[in-house]
Amino acid sequence: MFSRLRATYREYPPQFWLMAVGLFISSMGTSMIWPFLMIYVSEKLGLSLSTGATLVSINAATGLAASLAAGWVADRVGRKPVMVVSLAANGLAYFLMSRAGSYTQFALLMMLAGAANPLYQVGADAMLADLVVPEKRTTGYAVIRMVNNAGIAFGPAIGGFVATASYAYAFGGAAAGMLIYSLLLLLRGRETLGLTSRVAGRGAAAAADSGFGGVFRDRSYMLFALIICLGLVPPSMLWNLLAVYTKQNFQLSESLFGWLPTTNALMCVFVQYFVTRAARRHRDLPVMTTGILIYAVGVGMVVLMRSFWGFWAAMVFFTFGELTLIPTVSKYIAGLAPAEMRGRYMSIYWLAWGVSRAVAPLLGGWLNDAVAPQAIWIGGLLVGVVSAVSLVLYARRAPKPKLVMEPE
Repeated sequence: MFSRLRATYREYPPQFWLMAVGLFISSMGTSMIWPFLMIYVSEKLGLSLSTGATLVSINAATGLAASLAAGWVADRVGRKPVMVVSLAANGLAYFLMSRAGSYTQFALLMMLAGAANPLYQVGADAMLADLVVPEKRTTGYAVIRMVNNAGIAFGPAIGGFVATASYAYAFGGAAAGMLIYSLLLLLRGRETLGLTSRVAGRGAAAAADSGFGGVFRDRSYMLFALIICLGLVPPSMLWNLLAVYTKQNFQLSESLFGWLPTTNALMCVFVQYFVTRAARRHRDLPVMTTGILIYAVGVGMVVLMRSFWGFWAAMVFFTFGELTLIPTVSKYIAGLAPAEMRGRYMSIYWLAWGVSRAVAPLLGGWLNDAVAPQAIWIGGLLVGVVSAVSLVLYARRAPKPKLVMEPE
């Protein structure tokens, strides 16, 4: 086990591990507050679930335009600047949220965070693809996810207890984590734009200057992004609404709920490697279809649960969908995208994330208020099944990315 870990460490460059360390620090900080944010806002401002959920949708909707801008900037200016700006802006937003006292103030801060989030995600995905050769990318994306979730394993458990005493400390931890990573990247990181594309010549330069036209003309990829967008609605529902649902309907406290995202994170740390190793023996699209379906069924299971252990069981099942889907999607897109347009292809993927995050809370809040609280999870299940069936149909005519085999 330890020899395998040492071998993995040597296979990746120092900047890859700089990103991993910074991500661990920032994810531990932000996960001290984000699982409980809707509880905090709803109680502080006295909002209904559907009204409070609009703040999440505002955050996600703001990120949509930022997703497109991030891809263009990451391909023209560089990966590092967008990542540093994103982290610093997020840190500032979390710091100010602890002092916000009205819906308008929260909405403005959620807009700031929403505009900043895609900048980091697009820049980081593109930087990792720049740093890591194709045959090692699946494992590389999985390692980054494991590190991210190692931070999340600590954050909610600590944040649940901290938030019970004072939400201000939880917001402070989130701000500190983001700002520390921003400084690490600013002082120790190097720009990677051009590492893989400078040999491509004039054709690459022309593509780099063509904006998003080349991506939008790739109709197959745009359809793929739409299908993935649907598949991401169920998990977006769960992460944004489950804490409020369990507290309002089953009186599950923040300190107890915090163990649910911690369970998710621990599984991502200790199970991700084995799931990734099994998944890479199969074609990407069937693997992604399986992940979307597991996601959907895990969300649907919530409707049957009434206690902490029931919600815990649903979270465990749900997490296998995450372990299966997310690293495979990143690797699939990196294989499809031309190196000189990698940032823009990744930005469309994060645009899909943004749309799902904008739609899911509104849909879930409406189902809660207009139908019944349990309708949230039935709706999520149905949307996920539609996405999985659509991906099966898409796979019949989908283009194949560059074929690379990863060593065992």
